[in-house]
Amino acid sequence: MTMTEFMLAELNREVERSRRALEQAPEGKFDWKPHDRSMIFGHVADMVATIPTWIAMEINLNELDIAPAGGPTMKREPKTTSAALITALDASAAEARAALQGTTDAHLETTWLLKARGQVVQSAPRYEMIQDTFNHWAHHRGQMTVYLRLMGSKVPALFGPSADDNRF
Repeated sequence: MTMTEFMLAELNREVERSRRALEQAPEGKFDWKPHDRSMIFGHVADMVATIPTWIAMEINLNELDIAPAGGPTMKREPKTTSAALITALDASAAEARAALQGTTDAHLETTWLLKARGQVVQSAPRYEMIQDTFNHWAHHRGQMTVYLRLMGSKVPALFGPSADDNRF
C-alpha cells in the first residue's frame, strides 16, 4: 500500500466519523461555548467540517501563512445548521481526495512550511503535516462531542459505543 492509498483510506474513515458528529449539531447553538476562554461551538463544528481542505493545501501549496501581515485573507461564512456543516464536509473531503489522488508518495516526502506573520513555525515533510492534520481533526471532533454532551445533544459512536449510540 502506498502512502497516498493509506491516507485516502484514513480520510474516508475520518470523514464518516466527522459526519456522525456533525449530524448531531443543534441549530441555534452556533455561539454557545462552555467557558469564557473556549471556542464557540460553531467555530469548532466548522473546523470539523473543513479541516480536510488543509490536506489539499499541504499537497497543492508549498507553504501557508496562517497569520499574514494585514490580517487573514480567508473569510468563513458561519454554518448554522447540521446540513450546512455536512455540505461543507463533503466539499472539503472531495478537495482532499482529489489532491491525494493527484499526488505521489515522492511529492509527499517533500518539505511543506507553515508560517505565521512570514516566519516559519513548522517545517516537515508533507506526509507528516498531513498526519498531524488527521490528529488535529480528531482532536477538534472530540472537543465537539464534549460540547454536544454539555448542550444536551446526542454523542455518536465514533471509535466505540457512546451512552447515546451503541452501534458497536
